[in-house]
Amino acid sequence: MALDRTVSPRRTGSARRRPAPHTWLYLSVIAAVVLGALVGLVFPAFAQTLKPLGDGFVALIHMMIAPIIFCTIVVGVGSIAKAATVGKIGGLALGYFLVMSTVALAIGLVVGNLVHPGDHLDMRGSTYQATGEASSTHEFVLGIIPTSLFSAFTDGSVLQVLFVALLVGFAVQRMGVRGEPVMRVVRKLQEVVFRILGMVLWVAPVGAFGAMAAVVGATGAGAIASLGLLMVAFYVTCVLFIVVVLGSLLWVVARINVLRLVQYLGKEYLLIVGTSSSESALPRLIAKMEHLGVAKPVVGITVPTGYSFNLDGTAIYLTMASLFIANGMGEPMSVGEQIGLLVFMVIASKGAAGVSGAGLATLAGGLQAYRPDLVNGVGVIVGVDRFMSEGRALTNFTGNAVATILVGRWTRQFDAERARRVLAGALPFDESAVQGHDGHDGGEDASAAEAEREREPERVSV
Repeated sequence: MALDRTVSPRRTGSARRRPAPHTWLYLSVIAAVVLGALVGLVFPAFAQTLKPLGDGFVALIHMMIAPIIFCTIVVGVGSIAKAATVGKIGGLALGYFLVMSTVALAIGLVVGNLVHPGDHLDMRGSTYQATGEASSTHEFVLGIIPTSLFSAFTDGSVLQVLFVALLVGFAVQRMGVRGEPVMRVVRKLQEVVFRILGMVLWVAPVGAFGAMAAVVGATGAGAIASLGLLMVAFYVTCVLFIVVVLGSLLWVVARINVLRLVQYLGKEYLLIVGTSSSESALPRLIAKMEHLGVAKPVVGITVPTGYSFNLDGTAIYLTMASLFIANGMGEPMSVGEQIGLLVFMVIASKGAAGVSGAGLATLAGGLQAYRPDLVNGVGVIVGVDRFMSEGRALTNFTGNAVATILVGRWTRQFDAERARRVLAGALPFDESAVQGHDGHDGGEDASAAEAEREREPERVSV
C-alpha cells in the first residue's frame, strides 16, 4: 500500500468531476427510502402490495450468502496466518482486534436489549421459510456437519458453509507455499462473487423502496419513528464506544486524550463523511500515525490488518440491526440465540471487511444461521443502512487509529513525547507527506482507489 503513487493532474481532475458509482447508488437508495415512506403514508393499501420488491432483493442477497461466507473465511484464515508471521507486532494486533471486535458486538447487543428498536414495527409479513431447524442441542451441533463437502453449498445451511470454509482455510494454511496457488484461486473466486454482489446492489433502491413502502403502509408513522430510534441509538452507541471504551484504553495505556486524537484526525473525518468510506482516508492515516510517533513497522502492519479485522462500528451495527429485525417481526431473540449470533458475527465478519455489501450479506448470513424466519427483514434495514454508513466508517477509522497507538506502546515503538507535542500543535502535520493530496477531499485517494478497483472488488464501508 504505497503512498507515493504518481497521479497525473488530468486524471485527478477527472476523478473529482465524476462522482464515484457508489455515490450515485448511495443517493438513489436515500431517494428510494424517502419516496417509499411517502407512498406508505399516502397510499397505505397500495404500499403493502409493493412488499415483493423488497422480498425479491432479499432473495438476491440470500443467494450470495454461501459463496461470500466461504471465500471470505478462507481468505481471512490465510490473512491471519500471514499477519501472525511478522512476530510480536502481528500477534498483538490480531489479539487486540479479536477482543475489541467481540466487545463491540457485545455492546451492540446490550444497547439493543435496552432500547428495543423495532418494537413498534409491523414486519410480520416478511417471513422466510425456515428449513431443518434443530429441536435439541445435539441435533444443532450435528447439523453443522454437512453430508458431503459440497452439500453445504446446496442445503442452505450457513453454519455448514462456515464449517467447511474453516476446514479448507486451515488445510490450505498447513500446506504452506504449496497452498498459495489454491489461495490465489479462492481470491479470484472472491473477486467474481463480489462483482456479482456489486451488480445485485444496484437493485437496492428498488428493494429499499418496496420494503419501506410496505412497512410504513402497514405500521404508519410509527415505522419511521422506529427506524429513527435505531439510527439515533446506533450513533449514540458509536460515540460512547469511542469516548468511553477506546478513550479509556488510550488514556490508561498511552496517556493520550482521545478527543485530542479526534481533533488531530479532523480532515480525515471530513473525507470519510464525504465518501462514506474509511478506506478513502487509509493513506493519510498511515502518514499521520507515523508523524504522531508510531514506528513505521507497527503502522505498516497494524493499519492494513485493522482495516480487515478491526471493524468496531460494523460490529455494533450488525448486532443492533439483528435485534431490530427480530423485534420488528414480533419474534425477539432469546439470550442463547444472541450469544450464538455474536460468535457467528465474530468469525464471519473477518476477511470481508471494506467490500461493498459484505456487511449486509453478513447480517443476512447470521440471521439465516440462527433465525431463518427473520432473513426477509433485511429488506427494511436496506432502507436505513446508508444513513448509518458514515457512523460505521468513522468508528472503524477511529478504532484503527487507537489500535495503532496501543500496539506501538505495547511493543515500545511509540514516541509518547513526540505524540504529545504533535497533538498540542507544536509539530503540525505536513500535508505534502501524502503525495498528490492538495487539501481537497478525493485527490490521490480517489484515483488510487479507482486503480485498486481494477484489481480488487469495490471497497467502501460495510
